[in-house]
Amino acid sequence: MELLFQQLFNGVMLGSTYALFALGLTLVYGILHVPNFAHGHMYMLGAYVGFSLITIYGLAYWPALAITAVLMAAAGVILEFLAYRPLRNEPHINSFISALGALFVLENGVIAIWGPQGQRMPNPHPGVMEYMGIIMSQQRLLVIVSAVILIILLQLFIKKTILGSTIEAVAQNPEGARLVGINVDFVSSLTFAISTALAAIAALFVAPIFMLSPTMGSLLGLKGFVIIILGGLGSIPGAIVGGLILGLIEALGGGYVSAAYKDAFAFGALVLILAIKPTGLFGKEVKGR
Repeated sequence: MELLFQQLFNGVMLGSTYALFALGLTLVYGILHVPNFAHGHMYMLGAYVGFSLITIYGLAYWPALAITAVLMAAAGVILEFLAYRPLRNEPHINSFISALGALFVLENGVIAIWGPQGQRMPNPHPGVMEYMGIIMSQQRLLVIVSAVILIILLQLFIKKTILGSTIEAVAQNPEGARLVGINVDFVSSLTFAISTALAAIAALFVAPIFMLSPTMGSLLGLKGFVIIILGGLGSIPGAIVGGLILGLIEALGGGYVSAAYKDAFAFGALVLILAIKPTGLFGKEVKGR
């Protein structure tokens, strides 16, 4: 029973990180209806930027996290302006190719600056506590609590602010939003900024727990798409639930079967759930199909 509780805790921690990461993907897809395949590499870049602020420039963890979020938000705006905006009215395959080019530039740029070897970020909260047989590090608890707070704040922003309502309007009908005077270009840039900032924050939450590497964004990027497909494309609640499901599947599968196959369990879950509900957990059927 202790093993079950331990793996559930680990799964919630992983799922919280995945949910934050997938929320950014969901927001971008909801606005542009184009998958941002460079999202995982922006996550990776955020981890390295925060790593440098802490280890080279000597900043404390929380100021480094805040500065990294701002810097990566700006990087997200640049990515949208260069890689996606010029191709908005082109076939989606063009945006896909542009995103592939961006992720190769990001990965090789990180290798050129920081090197191909893995890096270890100092753990700002190394304390460990035990409750009912569950060993919980302070950093892992921080990931869960912070993710919940950020998810709530994002929901409040989307539902309770004018900017959030504007984002929803563009997601529902870009042309209609443009006709009533909404600046769609600004909304797209804002969405990319929020998306990339969330990815960077998620990266810095788990960076003290796992090794940093230039390829760390590749697999996570694929998992992000597994999550938003599981939850239903464009669904914010779906991204949250999908992230938690994926984290729990990986933790329980790794704990009870083999950690070597935890990624296979994640992609197997995608096949199984889509076989039962092709639109994902929160997806809606498309009329006329």
